[in-house]
Amino acid sequence: MGGAPSGYGLVQLRGLRLLGAHGALPEEKDRPQPFEVDIDVHADLAAAAAYDDLARTVDYAKVLEAAQAVVEGPHVSLMEHLASKICDSVLEVAGVAGVEVSVRKLRPPVGFDLTSAGVRVSRQRPCAARTRAFVSLGSNLGDRWAYLRSGLEHLPDLFAISAVYETEPVGGPPGQGPYLNLVAELRTCLSPASLLGAARQAEERAGRVRTVRWGPRTLDVDLLLYGDEQVRTPELQVPHPRMWERGFVLVPLGDLAPELVAGKLTDEVRAGVRPAGALVLGLRPW
Repeated sequence: MGGAPSGYGLVQLRGLRLLGAHGALPEEKDRPQPFEVDIDVHADLAAAAAYDDLARTVDYAKVLEAAQAVVEGPHVSLMEHLASKICDSVLEVAGVAGVEVSVRKLRPPVGFDLTSAGVRVSRQRPCAARTRAFVSLGSNLGDRWAYLRSGLEHLPDLFAISAVYETEPVGGPPGQGPYLNLVAELRTCLSPASLLGAARQAEERAGRVRTVRWGPRTLDVDLLLYGDEQVRTPELQVPHPRMWERGFVLVPLGDLAPELVAGKLTDEVRAGVRPAGALVLGLRPW
């Protein structure tokens, strides 16, 4: 389905066989016939991919039940309308952002040797309001510029990026190299948990290894702010609990949202944060 939201994944369900009394011919109103249904569900799968947790994905049994209720339900004359009704029903399943449905009538009652006749219909749940979120990225191993660029390219719904700044490491083992840091602004319909999942996936693509706390890393990605929401879970705290103490976060954040750091960017906070340049990306439209 074209136009699926950035950062979303696809659940594919193929070959659901059902009996239903549908068709334009008079005898089809009461005579059940075999139908085959394929369903592509667009959903926010980043958290499920990162955490291997069933609760974070779409329950496709409920998707199949929704399709079954329509096909085995009241008669409709056209397969276009039948497929549209399945789409509308599937969109009511929790976590579904968009759906594409193919319906095929097997052995249709026509005077030809025809295996099936079918249609394909798609629907997408509108995003009522996008949330303004901010993510920090840092790297102090290997090709730091390349890791920052890769991290940005794998973030969903990217809207703007700050300049890049260099700072000395805060905490951790001695002998680390300096960090390059920036902040990215997102305009997104994804949940905080899914943004965290996307951040972890970006780190994994960069070969991030979590060994020593505050140790050197190819890429560090943290969700700083998600609108005005507060999140407190074992995996995620938003606003980020230490962001207001860190110049390498507040200085680039000030590039994008000066109103959020007003009164917090003291000379002490700015100390040691050195301009390093800028990354130029072709930002994707959302």
